Amino acid sequence: MTFCLGINVEEGLVGIADTRITSGNEIITARKVTAYQNGFGAFFVMTSGLRSVRDKMITYFEERMDTMETSPDKLYKMVNLLAEELRRVAEEDKDYLCNAGLNFNLHTLVGGQLKGDSDHKLYLIYPEGNWVEIGQGTPYHIIGEGGYGKPVLDRTLKHSDTLHFALKVGCLAFDSTRISASDVNFPIDVVLYSRHSHEIVEQRYEAGDLADISQWWQNLLRQGVNDLPSEWIENIAAKLKRVRRRMGKENTD
Repeated sequence: MTFCLGINVEEGLVGIADTRITSGNEIITARKVTAYQNGFGAFFVMTSGLRSVRDKMITYFEERMDTMETSPDKLYKMVNLLAEELRRVAEEDKDYLCNAGLNFNLHTLVGGQLKGDSDHKLYLIYPEGNWVEIGQGTPYHIIGEGGYGKPVLDRTLKHSDTLHFALKVGCLAFDSTRISASDVNFPIDVVLYSRHSHEIVEQRYEAGDLADISQWWQNLLRQGVNDLPSEWIENIAAKLKRVRRRMGKENTD
């Protein structure tokens, strides 16, 4: 499984991708996010699904970009090109994969800003090649293992938050997933895009880099449970106390 998270806030974009790939009994480390930037703007691509489909789609896409005389001026046009290459791979490989019992299940997140865009954008491309834009209402999307990190994001993240806040929340969402999902782990690749900068910043984090944060978060959660108001459990606690008192009395008889 995979954990790839894209966040869209007013200040820009955050992308977080784990690097663990599991194939049968084999575990390898490989990048799942690719950044592109030059005179046309900047954007990143993150994928979850069959690695062979991802690599072929990216190869076709990059070859197409190299041969284009003019680059798209808006990100949705770049997304359309990527979707076309995904459909091309589906035409070539989908039947063979399905016959082998493998799902053609590639999901793709694309975020960035090109010269013609008035603001930064974040898109999700489905395996069929159709896409949606990730908007302000729910300013993030996870592809891959999304269940464990989603509660942290839903409870805290807003589109008006800063990039720093979004990165912190995103790392906590990853940490929650890493704790519960054995096939998601370090190292993680982080990409940041600041609004109107047309430049992507990249950083890889190993387990040791975020160990203190993970332990701090775990301790804070445990302390929060201890500090939780307990008036609402007094009735059942009183019943439990009576049961224990009766058991003690029976043991002394």
